[in-house]
Amino acid sequence: MTLQWTAVAFFLYAEIALNLILCIPFISARRWRSVFSWRIWNWLTPYWNKCFFTMIMVLIVLFIDAVREVQKYSGAEPMHDVKINPNLFDNVHMKLFRAQRNLYLSGFSLFLWLIMRRTVTLLNQVAVTVENSAGLQAQMDSAVKVAKQHQDDNLKLKQALLNEEKAMSAKNQVLKLDSEKLADQVKTSEEAVRKSYAEVEAMKRQAKGLAQEYDRLLTEHHQLQNVKSGDKKDL
Repeated sequence: MTLQWTAVAFFLYAEIALNLILCIPFISARRWRSVFSWRIWNWLTPYWNKCFFTMIMVLIVLFIDAVREVQKYSGAEPMHDVKINPNLFDNVHMKLFRAQRNLYLSGFSLFLWLIMRRTVTLLNQVAVTVENSAGLQAQMDSAVKVAKQHQDDNLKLKQALLNEEKAMSAKNQVLKLDSEKLADQVKTSEEAVRKSYAEVEAMKRQAKGLAQEYDRLLTEHHQLQNVKSGDKKDL
């Protein structure tokens, strides 16, 4: 195996290991996001896209070269040479095997490189979604708590209004009874006043009658005195 294909093989093994690590179920997306937030990744960010696309181009070139080698050693011309010279059979098949191996190495390396990039992107998106959902859940819990508090306050207010209405109804009932009692008292007082007025009028009439009787008696008294005085003068 040449140096370039040895590097591709080690690169493929590293990709397999990294993808397996990224797919470990007990490491959450938020943990991976915290790992991706380290300073070293921030420092490598400007170079990451260049490195990514460079590796894609290199792997595509190697993949195309491997496809060309497979077509070269699986075509009709090498088989024709094998028929002419049977000693070339093992050599041709060995080169075809190497070309197919290189094809698989470059193809799977390119495929896993794209998969790893997509996996990292999805992990970041999942972590952001989890954080947003946690924030939304907290906001929803807060809104539910506030709504429940408002509902409790409304129930307390309704109960207070109901109690106040009952108290006002009882107070109105008491006031109604008091007003009825006062009306009865006023009516009794009016009757007593009318009776008092009637008694006063009766007393006025009686006093007037007594005054007239007194005047009459006084007049008769004066007349009797005058008669007695006249009789004494005649004697």
